[in-house]
Amino acid sequence: MTRFTVAIDGPAAAGKGTISKAVAAHFGFAHLDTGLLYRAVGAKVLAGGDPVQAAKALTPKDLEGDLRTPEVAQAASRVAVLPDVRAALVTFQRDFAVRDGGAVLDGRDIGTVICPDAQAKLFVTASAEVRAERRYLELADKGLDVTREDVLADVIERDKRDSDRAEAPLKPADDAITIDTSEMSIDQAVAKAVAVIEACR
Repeated sequence: MTRFTVAIDGPAAAGKGTISKAVAAHFGFAHLDTGLLYRAVGAKVLAGGDPVQAAKALTPKDLEGDLRTPEVAQAASRVAVLPDVRAALVTFQRDFAVRDGGAVLDGRDIGTVICPDAQAKLFVTASAEVRAERRYLELADKGLDVTREDVLADVIERDKRDSDRAEAPLKPADDAITIDTSEMSIDQAVAKAVAVIEACR
């Protein structure tokens, strides 16, 4: 089996998760949403756990359940700035990245820190306003009581925290191809990502 790693980074609600799943299905690669690891740790912290111990003891079962609430998202962003938490999760991610048959990992530091030697690197982004509207519709569809203003404020706060942190800040890798999905449909964004990855194979 061949090993081929695709690193897809980007801010919240840019579409990287949707694109990553579609790309993995297209190429028959395994997929890991690395943000779920941090969300799972954040959920454990909200339940009273220690973040570093939670990261060290993380199991696949911890990735189940509803980890996509605004509270868990904020907790995930807070624990993600802790160097010991990041270190505890690095091995898990790197082992996944080099599995036989190919792998797609999406997150915020895949191309820069976790898999700097990935054969294909993408940075998926969109304007804060577009991303906030997507997230608002997603949360409202779940029946959560949210406002557009609050969701936009959350998106901007997370962007600042993720980009300004000392440990593995959110930024495109020097050799990443940027895809701005602000004006793209899902199909267009996936097609563009597939074309970029095909060119790297």
